[in-house]
Formats: sequence, C-alpha cells, structure tokens
Amino acid sequence: MLIFRASSRDRTNSEIMPRDIDYYALLGVSREATETEIRERFRSLAREAHPDRVAAPRRSEAEARFQELAQAVNVLTNPERRKAYDFELSVTHASRTPGESDAIAQDYIEQGIAAFREKRYTDAAGNFRLAAHRDPRDARAQHYLGLASARSGDVRSAVKAIEGALALDPQNGRLLADAGWIFRQAGLLFKAEKAYQEAVRWDPSAPDVRKALEEIRAQRAEKEKERSL
Repeated sequence: MLIFRASSRDRTNSEIMPRDIDYYALLGVSREATETEIRERFRSLAREAHPDRVAAPRRSEAEARFQELAQAVNVLTNPERRKAYDFELSVTHASRTPGESDAIAQDYIEQGIAAFREKRYTDAAGNFRLAAHRDPRDARAQHYLGLASARSGDVRSAVKAIEGALALDPQNGRLLADAGWIFRQAGLLFKAEKAYQEAVRWDPSAPDVRKALEEIRAQRAEKEKERSL
C-alpha cells in the first residue's frame, strides 16, 4: 500500500480536523466512494498537479496543492481515520444557533463528540441521546445521534434520530447528505434518494452528494429491473 507522506507539521495539523478543506470535494468523489475509486481519482489528479509539471514561479502553490491531495488520500483510504473525518466533517457543517441548547445538553454533546473521536461509538450515541432528551429541539443532538448510532451498528436508532433532526432542520444541506447516507445503509433507497435530492437543492456545489444521488438512482433502477424479471 502506498502512503503519501506529509511533513511533520502537516501530520500534526491533520490530527485536528482540517475544517477548511472537504477532502471529498477536493478529490471530486462522493462520501460513498470506495478506496479503489479514491486512489484512482488521486492518481489522476496527482499527475496533473505534480509540482514538476509547473513553472518555477508557481511551484510553491503547486506543492501546497499536491500536499493537500496527498493528505486527502491518506485520510480517506484509512478506514478508522475516515470514520472520524466523516463525523467531524458533519460536525463542522452542522448548523448551530447561539442559545439553541442549554449548558447541560451542550456538555453531553461535547462528551459525545469526544467519545466519537475515540471510536467509542456506543458511548457517543448514549451522550447524544441524553442531549436530545434534555433538549428535544436541538437538531444537532439528533443529527449526531444518527451518525453515532449508524457507526455503532444500531441502524434503527440511526434512522429514527436522523428523521428527528430533519423535522427540526429540513434545509440543512449537510444534514440532508448525512441522512441520505444513513437511509442508504438501512436499505431505504427511496428515502435516501429524496434526502440526496434535497441536499443537492440546498447545496448545488457538492459533487460528492451529486455522485451519491446518481449511484442511488442507478441502484434503484437495478432493483426495479430485477423485480420485473
């Protein structure tokens, strides 16, 4: 397996979620992309972006771009780092209204985030559930509960939580994209397609969501074809 190494400084920064960079968008792949698809996409982009192909005045810019691509492929092809990244990406994009949650609920959320980062998904879900119980109007708590439950294998709870979050915050593009992913994991393809459609409507610039929507439609079409045989 090839590992594209960054400098020690960048490795340190990568341990903290790079909040200004969406690695999926950077590589132009969906959040459901396989490791093979991610590596193939990286190789294609890396050939074009390699600093040796750029004139000297722009080489430093090209090196920074190439390093971002390497960082992206390293994270997204490592299953554990990818899980943590996916969650933090959702946390970063989730809406957060000042005063939305009381101090106790917020404390549960922070504990849940810490547990998720440590891959203790069941503990994370427990904390998010307490936050949601404490403040039923907090869409974030329901959103994060859905993600943590899905990671822990409790798909039924994940679906219930994400549907609760959507009822509270139906115009959140990142939430809709995560809902599409959870519904897809649960085999609810019609709901997944609808969620991805809405996600694209609210955030037309998200290539990963567009690709996921195309994949869902193809998957549904294949199932319909199988039924007709």
